[in-house]
Amino acid sequence: MKKTIIFIALLLLSSFSLFAQHFTREQEQKLTRTLLAVSNLYVDSINTEKLIDNTIIAVLEELDPHSNYIPKDEVKRMSEPLDGSFEGVGIQFQMLEDTLLVVQVIAGGPSERVGILPGDRIVYIEEELVAGVKMMNTDISKRLRGAKGTMVSVKIARRNVAELIEFKITRDKIPIYSVDATYMISNDIGYVKINNFGRTTIEEFRASLLKLKEKGMKDLVLDLQGNGGGYLRAAIDITDEFLKNDKLIVYTEGLNQPKSVSEATSVGDFEKGRLVVLIDEYSASASEIVSGAIQDWDRGVLVGRRTFGKGLVQRELPLGDGSVIRLTTARYYTPTGRSIQKPYKGGSEKYTKELLTRFEHGELQHRDSIRFSDSLQYETLQLHRTVYGGGGIMPDVFIPVDTARFTDYHRKIVAKGVLNKTVMHFIDDNRDALKRDYTDFETFKKNYAVDEAVMKNLIENAESENITLNEEQYERSKALIQLQMKALIARDLWEMNEYYQIMAVENESLKKAVEILETKGAYNEILKPQKKKTK
Repeated sequence: MKKTIIFIALLLLSSFSLFAQHFTREQEQKLTRTLLAVSNLYVDSINTEKLIDNTIIAVLEELDPHSNYIPKDEVKRMSEPLDGSFEGVGIQFQMLEDTLLVVQVIAGGPSERVGILPGDRIVYIEEELVAGVKMMNTDISKRLRGAKGTMVSVKIARRNVAELIEFKITRDKIPIYSVDATYMISNDIGYVKINNFGRTTIEEFRASLLKLKEKGMKDLVLDLQGNGGGYLRAAIDITDEFLKNDKLIVYTEGLNQPKSVSEATSVGDFEKGRLVVLIDEYSASASEIVSGAIQDWDRGVLVGRRTFGKGLVQRELPLGDGSVIRLTTARYYTPTGRSIQKPYKGGSEKYTKELLTRFEHGELQHRDSIRFSDSLQYETLQLHRTVYGGGGIMPDVFIPVDTARFTDYHRKIVAKGVLNKTVMHFIDDNRDALKRDYTDFETFKKNYAVDEAVMKNLIENAESENITLNEEQYERSKALIQLQMKALIARDLWEMNEYYQIMAVENESLKKAVEILETKGAYNEILKPQKKKTK
C-alpha cells in the first residue's frame, strides 16, 4: 500500500505540473509527506483507491465547475455518445413491470439480422433469467454489450408463439447519432436538430443538408435547444458550414495555453441561405460556440432564451490506471472577443443552482428580468448590433417558458414513468393494429389522436403510483400529455425524426422561427444595420 500511495502522489504531481508549474518544492514535499504519514502511521487499514480518488476530486473541486475526475469504469460509458458508437446487439429496450421489452430494433444491426422484433420480451440472457427479477437497466446493458464479434445468446417470448425462441446474436458496432431529426417544415424551410457535438456530427449534418437541399430547402432552422455541447472541433466544423472563408469562428486562450485561433474555410454547404438557430438555457459549450459565431457575424437570427454560459475548454488527461481527469486549460472567446462563461466564484452549489435562480428571478418568463453589465457590451462585426458577454448567449428574439401547461400533475406522471409506461402498454397491445391502420407517418400525423380510453388508463396508472388526480391541473396539461403520448407512439413505430415532427406543435421557439422566415421583411428587420458606436 505504501508504494501505491507514493506512486500515485508522484503521478498526481507530474500530471498537474504540466499545466500549473507553480508548485514549490516545499509544497510537493508537503503533499508527499502527508500521504506517507497516512500510509505509515494511520490507526486503521486504508482503502487506498478511495483515498486517492477523493484526493483528486477535492483538488479539482477547488478549480472550476467543469474540471472533474472520471473513474476508469465510467470513462468508456461517458465517451460513447460523443464517440458516435458502442459495441452491442442493437436494440432499444425498457423494463416494463419487470419484463425486458424490446422497444426498437436498430435497422441493419445484429438483432435485426437474426430476426428480433419490436414487442419481443427477453426472458433469458446466456441462460440467466432476466424477467421478473427487478434487474437494473445498467445490469441488462452490461450483459448485452460486449466486444465486436463476440456472441450472446438470448431467449425471447413473442406474442402468439407458445415456446421461447432462442437467438444467437453476434455483437457489432452500433452507431449513436447526434442528429436527432431532419425534415422539411414547408416547401422552403428545412429543420435539423443536433443533440450533441460528437465525432460523427459533421458527417451527419452534411448528409442532412444534402437531403434537405434535394427537397428544395432554401432556409434552415438549426435546433440546438437542450444541446449540452461536446467536442470543440465538431462545433468549429458545423460553424464552418455557415461562414465564408477566413471568418473567425472562435479562439481559445489560457494562462498556460497560447492563443489558438480557428477560422472558417472555403468549404461550406450553407453559406448563403437564411438561418435561424434555436437556443435555450440548456444549450451549452459547443452550442454556444456555434450560436455565438453566428450572432457575432450577423449570419443568422437566434431565437429562444439565454444559453447556459459555459465558456471553458477541458483537456482529457489519462492517469495511468484507466481513469482520467478533465482539466480546464483555456477559455474560449467568440469572434467579437466575448467570453460567455458565467461566474463560478460562489462555489459549485451556487453554480449548479444558477438555472433555478434564473427561473425564480423571472428571467425565463420575461426578457426585462435579464440584466447585463455595460462593461460586457460588444458590437456584432457586420451590422454593429449590441450583444453581451459574461454569461451565455442572449438570443435576438426572446421566447418565454410556457409555464401554464407544465403542472405538478404533469411533472409527477413524467418523473415517475407513468406516461411512458402507459404508452408502452398501449403500443404492446395495439402494435399490429397501429401498423395496419397507419402505413405511413403522414397519415398518422394527420389522423391519429390519443383517445379518452388511453387517458383514463393513464389516470388509473398514476393513482397506482400514489399520484392523485388534480382535475384542474389535468385539464391544463391534457393537450400536452396527449401530444407527448402521440410523439412516443410515433417514435416507436418510426424513429426520433418522427417524434420531433409531432412535438413541433408545442415548440414555441420553432413556431417563431417559421413565422420570422415566412413573414415578409421580418428576418431582415432583425438583422438590420445599426450605427457604429464610437468608443
